[in-house]
Amino acid sequence: MNQRDPAKLFPHDHFMRYTIVPLVPRFITPNMVTVFRFICIPFVLYFLAIENYSFGVPFFIFVAFTDAIDGSLARVRKQITEWGTFYDPVADKILISSVVLLVVVTHVNLVFGLIIVFLEVLIIIGGYFRKLDGKITSANIFGKMKMFLQVLGVGFLLIALWAGYDLFIPVSIGTLSLAIVFAVISLFTYGL
Repeated sequence: MNQRDPAKLFPHDHFMRYTIVPLVPRFITPNMVTVFRFICIPFVLYFLAIENYSFGVPFFIFVAFTDAIDGSLARVRKQITEWGTFYDPVADKILISSVVLLVVVTHVNLVFGLIIVFLEVLIIIGGYFRKLDGKITSANIFGKMKMFLQVLGVGFLLIALWAGYDLFIPVSIGTLSLAIVFAVISLFTYGL
């Protein structure tokens, strides 16, 4: 299976190159953004756990958006590292999985939430074993779509809880279901 060139720009990188990337000071590296995401995860969970949605929901969306920022920074500024290629997706999976366990399991369905987390764990384990074999696999379009749909699905559910828009709950379930499909495709395209 052909591996994706990690330096090749994704479609969203072209947009980010002219909008967000110029706003990020040069001294901030993509790996610093990834570390920032790791540090923010407990705070996101705290605000969501105490149901402070007015701060927790926008903060979750911002922290999730740092995934697009660090990836685009790395590709646009040609600062791709082996560390970032491995730990950026780990940070994403920890963020999504922990919020899914906190919110989706509680407000949608235990089995549904566990399926999402299980697939994320399989992808991390696969990445770890590939790393042990000396192979670093960068994200492909299926993994990017999976992450986007997960953030969107969790975001819809959080907005439903925050603003009381019950209509967003079935939209969230549909979006997360589609994310599961992309997770399975992503799992197999990463070579597991």
